[in-house]
Amino acid sequence: MACMEFHLDPASFHALIFDCDGTLVETLPAHIAALQATLGPMGILPTADWARSLYGTTPPQVLVAIEKTYGPIPVPHADILKLWVTHYAESLHLLERIVPVCEVALQFQGKVPMAVASNNQRANIEATLRAVGLEGVFGWIVSGQDVAHGKPAPDLFLEAARRMNVAPQDCLVFEDSREGVEAAEAAGMRVIRIDANATRVPVTSEAR
Repeated sequence: MACMEFHLDPASFHALIFDCDGTLVETLPAHIAALQATLGPMGILPTADWARSLYGTTPPQVLVAIEKTYGPIPVPHADILKLWVTHYAESLHLLERIVPVCEVALQFQGKVPMAVASNNQRANIEATLRAVGLEGVFGWIVSGQDVAHGKPAPDLFLEAARRMNVAPQDCLVFEDSREGVEAAEAAGMRVIRIDANATRVPVTSEAR
């Protein structure tokens, strides 16, 4: 059982908060495909190896990093973010569920308040959850568009706790990135860091 694997004591927390990208779902291949479809016609082709180090950052920060590495993006970033969402929706077949974390979410659905708190754009978060069969599992979704500062600032997690009406110290966070762990700790929450080698299942699998 996922609860035993993570050694969760239900009496030790009042709410659960999950990062999305890299925690509930392996999304990097889909994001790379979307970025390459968006920026490729402009001669910019970020690679997966390069992008993995940015997995815990916000989409606007990713675009700034792309410009530092690959050169100027010739159209407004706001337009790129919209195209990113469009092309990401075309790349959902590349997603993989991170099985142990998804099992925790399903196990505690309806038992404790649960939220997703992600630096990503809301449209991408919602598309991801739908694609892997987790739509409706979480009572709240807090995106990078909902707060002034993304991770590693604590804003996302504090906003999730506020919406759930749960004290930060009573929340348990699941995270994969250094930025996310720092954000959870800065919010005064306990955090479980997800191993990069956690079991994954493709979204197209019959196990979906």
